[in-house]
Amino acid sequence: MRQAFFGAALAALLLATSAAAEEIGASSAKFWSAPQVDALPYDAHSRLIRHGRDLITATYSHIGPDMPDPAQRFAGNNLACGNCHLDAGVKKFGLPIFGLSEDFPAYSARIGAQITLQERINSCMTRSMNGRPLPASSAPMRAILAYIQFLSSGVRKGEKLSGLGAGTMPELDRAADPARGRDIYQARCIGCHNVDGAGVQNSLPGLGAGYAFPPLWGSDSFNDGAGMARLITAANFVHSNMPDGVDYLHPRLLPEEAWDVAALMISKPRPQRAGLDKDFPDLLKKPIDAPYGPYADGFSEEQHKFGPYGPIRAKLKEIEKQMGEVRNPNVK
Repeated sequence: MRQAFFGAALAALLLATSAAAEEIGASSAKFWSAPQVDALPYDAHSRLIRHGRDLITATYSHIGPDMPDPAQRFAGNNLACGNCHLDAGVKKFGLPIFGLSEDFPAYSARIGAQITLQERINSCMTRSMNGRPLPASSAPMRAILAYIQFLSSGVRKGEKLSGLGAGTMPELDRAADPARGRDIYQARCIGCHNVDGAGVQNSLPGLGAGYAFPPLWGSDSFNDGAGMARLITAANFVHSNMPDGVDYLHPRLLPEEAWDVAALMISKPRPQRAGLDKDFPDLLKKPIDAPYGPYADGFSEEQHKFGPYGPIRAKLKEIEKQMGEVRNPNVK
């Protein structure tokens, strides 16, 4: 038993070391760090940037469902954008939003067309925040755009900064297991996210004060069309950032534990988004962990949701070989 644990711990250490080496190599050509909002002057544009940061960290207090003015109720839950985009969107492998403004317009496989940065923000509003789109000319949209653009200061178009996304772990050769994940949740996660995944609120319900620790499922969580409802995204995010305070250099969960506890999270009920069958009009570009059909490969929704993904990748590769082109970035 001790040897098995040591081997698993060594594997986790090697993953962290590899991530660190990749990080150093990626950033050695040019040192870059996120610019500091607090160093800005107090002019009109700087106030807009600061408001954008506030919208990321305390979304519920500005455009949440408990706002006194119904016209300002854009978010449909009491989450903050910063619950997924950690440290106000600047934590490496915490789904950061730095360096992104020059990447748009960009092709979206989900839509099957080019989208603007505003449209990408509204994808989060309607999925992760389970709400409605922000008008392009609205004050909240202008503030969020200003903040993302500020975080992209000095980044050239086409330049990819290190630390984007949630990281990349080796995949399991079995299905991720919610039952195993329940044991991990009870041992590692329950103190912050509560016995029923409902999180811990900052104040009494209805006061629009959000959560100290967000709900992972249930009626006030992200809906089933959100990126965090996909296993690969969720598992890598958990491994790089959880429990609270962990970073990608010092993971506390083994990769296998992160896969299983993420499987528990995505197996639980949450708000349902209508029209998901219209996502990804080219099914060969659909992410392999999309938890809803239809699919181009013949595998079940269950396997797409929990894996294993090796057989799906192989089938997609076979299909694309027959077509003479690679269309899915998940094919390796």
